Amino acid sequence: MMTWTPIIAKEQLTPDAGVCALVNGKQVAIFLDRKTDQLFAIDNYCPASKANVLSRGLITSVKDVLTVSSPLYKEHFSLITGECLENETLSVPVYAVRVTDGMVEVTA
Repeated sequence: MMTWTPIIAKEQLTPDAGVCALVNGKQVAIFLDRKTDQLFAIDNYCPASKANVLSRGLITSVKDVLTVSSPLYKEHFSLITGECLENETLSVPVYAVRVTDGMVEVTA
């Protein structure tokens, strides 16, 4: 059974920039895409830099894939699948995200 954790009011998010939340002991990076008004939630831990930094990355589109670029080594991780576009051995977990009564909720 999925447990949804309320994180932040959607109106408080800055489009194309991330926020980090602690959900069940995991750091989760949450993004709001300005163009589509879609929310994404991925693990905040970057496996390339071995640091919790992905919430500080910027949303970009690489080869028509919506990604976040890691602020340290600039790898691009798909916001939909969590796969790294530059290194197929790297990926990050992707979490379900939704809005209920204006509140962003995540499962992790």
